[in-house]
Amino acid sequence: NSGTVRVCGIDVQTDPIAVRRHLAYVPDFPFLYDKLTPWEFLRFTGQLFHMEESQIQERTRELIPRFNLEPYLQKSIESLSHGTRQRIAIVSALMHAPEVFVLDEPMVGLDPHHQYILKEVLKERAAEGMTVFLSTHQISVAEEVADRIGIIHMGKLVALGTKEELHAISGRGKVALEETYLALTSEESDVSMQRQVQQG
Repeated sequence: NSGTVRVCGIDVQTDPIAVRRHLAYVPDFPFLYDKLTPWEFLRFTGQLFHMEESQIQERTRELIPRFNLEPYLQKSIESLSHGTRQRIAIVSALMHAPEVFVLDEPMVGLDPHHQYILKEVLKERAAEGMTVFLSTHQISVAEEVADRIGIIHMGKLVALGTKEELHAISGRGKVALEETYLALTSEESDVSMQRQVQQG
């Protein structure tokens, strides 16, 4: 294996610390410090990114109400539900206003109300210039949030493009994205789809 990966023009191998200043990541089961309260954890996160206290206060005033975390700020994280912990992880990732935001199955554990809030926040941040990479098995989420969609099948990227481009590649016309996904991941389409991805 060879090659390089750059985030905001910075090589991840030669300067990983600098890369982290531009990047945020939320896994499907995020790690949090269970003995801290949400407020302590968010403040700690801000300090890790060398944020001024005034910046921490400003960001928490914006994000905590947005994700309805006020009732939980003084409780230990270990006592909170998975959905609440997920919201804390999302807020902590947004604290330093990253330029690149990577989320792995972020809807896991979120109720419909907070799924909607997260989708709105992601669309707002993308409109402001943030790059959002989101992995999901929920096709409806990809359809609502993404302007470009990559379809991975059997460990390989088989198609990449806008919804309209994926419909065209699948040869199915303008149908539901779920039908396009099924067409692109069927066995008979694998070879031709990979060829089109390589050509694109």
